[in-house]
Amino acid sequence: MSTSAIPPQVWQLDAASLSDANKALRILPRELRPYRRGLRMVGRAVTVAAYADLMPVLAGLQQSGPGDVLVVDAGTTEHAVLGELFATEAVRRGMAGIVVYGLCRDTATLTELSLPIYSLGTIPRAVGATRIPIPQQAVWLGDVEVRPGEILIGDDDGIVVLSDSELDAALDAAEAIQQREAAIRAEILDGSSLFEQTGGTITNPEPPRPSDPKPDWVDYAADRGLARDKAEAMSKADLMSRFGGRL
Repeated sequence: MSTSAIPPQVWQLDAASLSDANKALRILPRELRPYRRGLRMVGRAVTVAAYADLMPVLAGLQQSGPGDVLVVDAGTTEHAVLGELFATEAVRRGMAGIVVYGLCRDTATLTELSLPIYSLGTIPRAVGATRIPIPQQAVWLGDVEVRPGEILIGDDDGIVVLSDSELDAALDAAEAIQQREAAIRAEILDGSSLFEQTGGTITNPEPPRPSDPKPDWVDYAADRGLARDKAEAMSKADLMSRFGGRL
């Protein structure tokens, strides 16, 4: 498991910028949503396969430290595997976040914590605590694999999962994308058009639909395969309905 430092500029990057830099990067299922908006998560994965039991989650929490993200495959969507006590302990440990592919509880507390916590939802009923924990192993959150020590970068849009080499390869491009979009947005707020900033307008592959004389509509319909004699026999309203929407 890698323990090398994560480059400090990563804390300024959005998940969207990283995804734009490399469309092949792993994105965790969109159903994983944060309890509190506006928080950014950057850290290394401590993985837990919970098998619908609290003991593996507790063991993973005990192994986690500053900068770690506890990543839990709950193994159930009928019971919660994390609540306010585990989450508060995670804050005390200086952890970077928690991702639960399953359910949590104690929503009122979780939404107040400064710790990014993601889950599929909430339920008041908790699982039992009887299973012997298994040390860190790769886990699957939906169809996305997360391995111990991999880097998770999350915000309100979602969570990107990267190896160190994937981050190194995407970092410069992601920074450039984010800086470019920030500059464009600043110009728009200052009164410039988006199209001026991006260097062009959207090209319409079809000519504009005429709005007036019937002969124009006849030509328009004929250009699109309707026999001219049939087009000439139709009313303007019928031609507009067929090719141009409602009058």
